[in-house]
Amino acid sequence: MKPVRLPAAATLALPRWGLVALCLLYILPGILRRDPWKTDDAAGFGIMWTMAHGSLADWLSPNIVGMMMPNEAPLAFWIGAVLIKLFGWLLTDAVAARISTLIFFSIGAVAVWRTAFVLGRRNEAQPLKLAFGGQPAAIDYGRTLADGALLIYLACLGLLLRSHETATPALHVSLVAVAFYASACLFDKPAIRSATGLGASIGLLVLARGWTVPVALLVGLLALAAIRYRDALRQLITVAVPVAIAIPLLWLLALRTLLPGSEVADAWLAANLKLLSLPKLSTISFIGKTLVWYSWPAWPIAAWAVWAWRSQMTLHVILNVSGILALMTISLFTNSPKDHELLSLLPPLAVLATFGLPTLKRGAINAIDWFSVMTLSAIAGFIWLGWIAKQTGWPAQLARNVFKLAPGFQPEFNLFAVVVALTTSIGWLLLLRWRLGRRPSVLWRAVVLSTGGLVLCWLLLMTLWLPWLNYAQSYAGVAGEMRQHLPSNYRCVDTIDLGSAQRASFAYLGELRFSHPGDAPCDLLLVQDDGLRKRGAQMKKIEGNLSLLWQGRRAADRHEFYRLYQRNAP
Repeated sequence: MKPVRLPAAATLALPRWGLVALCLLYILPGILRRDPWKTDDAAGFGIMWTMAHGSLADWLSPNIVGMMMPNEAPLAFWIGAVLIKLFGWLLTDAVAARISTLIFFSIGAVAVWRTAFVLGRRNEAQPLKLAFGGQPAAIDYGRTLADGALLIYLACLGLLLRSHETATPALHVSLVAVAFYASACLFDKPAIRSATGLGASIGLLVLARGWTVPVALLVGLLALAAIRYRDALRQLITVAVPVAIAIPLLWLLALRTLLPGSEVADAWLAANLKLLSLPKLSTISFIGKTLVWYSWPAWPIAAWAVWAWRSQMTLHVILNVSGILALMTISLFTNSPKDHELLSLLPPLAVLATFGLPTLKRGAINAIDWFSVMTLSAIAGFIWLGWIAKQTGWPAQLARNVFKLAPGFQPEFNLFAVVVALTTSIGWLLLLRWRLGRRPSVLWRAVVLSTGGLVLCWLLLMTLWLPWLNYAQSYAGVAGEMRQHLPSNYRCVDTIDLGSAQRASFAYLGELRFSHPGDAPCDLLLVQDDGLRKRGAQMKKIEGNLSLLWQGRRAADRHEFYRLYQRNAP
């Protein structure tokens, strides 16, 4: 028997304007008023910037002003480079590239909503009919489930951390969501159109991140079709697989044809292969610990959904379960996994979790609500308190800690940012009053506070704390200081151990002209030392006839130290 029995009143959909506004509040903060930040954000922007201002070779082979990036596929950077070409003159190159995050997020959000809608309107997912009628219509039930899936997707902390970076993970997770949407359409009603869409999304996923995750996902879908949905197997083999292979093959052929002698294709294939290894205890431990917070609140509700629907493992459950298992398997075989590699699990977890919402007990719903209220309200209050300390010096100890983490920072007051932060905080209080006071019966009530609270905290950080965060994460200060010590007639700069984010930031913010592979030795040399706070750590010994022009570091970073040398004539 189906585990769901609902009245039509429980399937009230969120207002479209409210859902769109929530998504905009989620993704827009942080696009303006900041530099590329130290992390993958600066490195990804560096590849986009190099493409936009480079040659055909730069467009075909991702690099940061000559520093090859063999692990990276080009699709996300192509999109960012095109945006720089179109809008860089108006918005600055950094802001224009950051528009790509808005595009990527929108694609993923729509795909998650559509996937849940397609699966939720199927007959086997519908609630039981009530004795005297009044059960929801299939379309209304599907829309409500889709709203719930999107809210769960937005509430995942891992997505928040990565969807605002100008790097490949933001596009990667969105294309995984598109692949699941195309899969839902294909298994719902097998057709050439949906098979082509699935193949295209898999192929573009290869161009976005690499071939390991797409291959695992495709194998999982083929196995599901062979075991349970034979009608879709023919379209998968004859349409989806060839399209998926053809798209990345075009890029590899272009590399071979237009850049003869280049080893970029071989290096990219080898770099993807090196990502794989036999499962290790450290990998299993990392995945287990990270997923607990990375995919909250999706994973507990998804686990409950599997238990609630265990007697009826139909498409809306088994498609997502098979996808999660395939993606988990490839994660276990990943060598030295990073948190962003778990992003691909979020779309199927969110869609699966929404089918657990109708079966959640009142006690579980209340527990999720109160956890969200207490935790997220406390975080929001601390953000406000820290901002007050930063502006006024009270509380004194908190103010000292804030300035200790960013020495030399000068606080600024932005009236517009404060008004936005106040308005959003008031909106959070009104949402609490509506949810806890009126106790609505709609399905998505269990996750609306988790999503709203997370959006509140992110928006407060990106308004009240954005100047401080930008000062702490940007290389603008040290790049400007270095630029003042550059000789007026220097030719180029060689580097030793300079990281990808640093190279991108110094090229864009400091206007340094770095050397490219095959160039003659440059007249300047830039050296990066890391980990100098560790006991016994020493600066690298540099040999040669060199003169020190400048040395320094970012005020907010005591680990990295930079030295700029000039090579003297023999």
